[in-house]
Amino acid sequence: MWMVVGGPLVVVVAAIITAVIAVRGADPVLNKEDFERDLKAATANLDGQAKAAALITLQPANQARNHAASPVVPKAP
Repeated sequence: MWMVVGGPLVVVVAAIITAVIAVRGADPVLNKEDFERDLKAATANLDGQAKAAALITLQPANQARNHAASPVVPKAP
């Protein structure tokens, strides 16, 4: 009897614990305008290669992933 009830009961308890962890540890939604303003402030004093490196480092992961998947190929003159 306990084997029949215990298995599904463990799964239900694990699902509830997983849901609680997911809700409490949710990442905050970022505002695009705030991100762009902070990015401009962080790179305002930089120029040249340092600014390019900072912009690459600070860009959103989704944008970096998409750029890596389909890089921009320079056109021949």
